[in-house]
Amino acid sequence: MNPLQELLADVPQSGRVRWIGVRPKAREAMLEVEAVEARREAGLTGDHSRPGPRNARQVTLIQWEHLAVVAALLGRDTPLPPDELRRNIAVAGINLFSLKGRYFRIGQALLQTTGWCQPCARLEERLGRGTFQAMRGHGGITARVIEGGIIRLDDSVQVEILDNLSDPQDNDARQGWRARLE
Repeated sequence: MNPLQELLADVPQSGRVRWIGVRPKAREAMLEVEAVEARREAGLTGDHSRPGPRNARQVTLIQWEHLAVVAALLGRDTPLPPDELRRNIAVAGINLFSLKGRYFRIGQALLQTTGWCQPCARLEERLGRGTFQAMRGHGGITARVIEGGIIRLDDSVQVEILDNLSDPQDNDARQGWRARLE
């Protein structure tokens, strides 16, 4: 393995869940919760995301540290509240982009990164001109639930090394992720 591959393979940091929220219906206010059930192929209990094994956006995560960055890019003095950016989980202490193409555990749940969570025009409508550009590169990641379980505030977020993939859909999703990156 060359030095760059070694650096990319090694993720010594672990993160912490700082905020959790669900959207009962599209375009409605988010509900902040202290714990949530992550369900295989269905996402988070109480969230409106469409269930199904092929849904790549079962869970959305944002970097806690990026809330201040986005606010600064919008000319605000205080970090944006996580619910304003409409992501399910805000995580501190680990670079979410280091989870690209990986499995990771949050609390009892095992998730798989499926892509970048790009900003949408609705954020611009809700938060004002410039929000779309401020969010570019700071929107976080999308994931799907591989093993269900409870996720709580302050749970750790860690890369999970899996030796075998027992579900052929997992391998299909992993190959699809790689194809989108090339």
